[in-house]
Amino acid sequence: MSEKELNEEVNEQTDIDTEKTEEVPETDAMNETNSTEGATEEVLQPEEEDNYAVLQAENEQQADQILRLQAEIANIQRTNARNQQNITKYRSQQLATSLLDVIDNLERALETEVTTEDATALKKGVEMVLNQFKAAFESEKITAIDPLNEPFDPNFHQAVSMMPAGDGQESNTVIQVLQKGYVLEDRVIRPAMVIVAE
Repeated sequence: MSEKELNEEVNEQTDIDTEKTEEVPETDAMNETNSTEGATEEVLQPEEEDNYAVLQAENEQQADQILRLQAEIANIQRTNARNQQNITKYRSQQLATSLLDVIDNLERALETEVTTEDATALKKGVEMVLNQFKAAFESEKITAIDPLNEPFDPNFHQAVSMMPAGDGQESNTVIQVLQKGYVLEDRVIRPAMVIVAE
């Protein structure tokens, strides 16, 4: 073998050894990296579990808050609907209360005895006005409480005095109506002022 060939063979052998030497540290480095990553995963795993538990608790809390808010909104909507219904149902209460005195005065005017033809015509006009008021009240579902000879009911009547019962009168019965009462739908806007038999 010539010297030149010998040198080439030595060089090739040196290159192979160098490559092997370089490969070994790389493998060690990879093993070190893998072991470090495994250690890191082991360290992070409990933290991830804690984070998951915290997030799950927050999620449950928010879900509970959403349910409570939905229930509260439903209650508010029901209350508003009921209030709106009552507003519509009793919308004419204030006006009716203001007009009750007018009706009382018209009824008192009709109780007056008249003798002349002019007064009779005037009384007839007052009666027509009163009938118009009554028709307007009926259209708004306002009805009069006129409980003469009926049992006394504190829900609809206001007793201003009591008198001994007469012949054929039962005790606790209305024997005189001093002022009519009025009801709007199922709400008393003015109780009837009455005298009750003892």
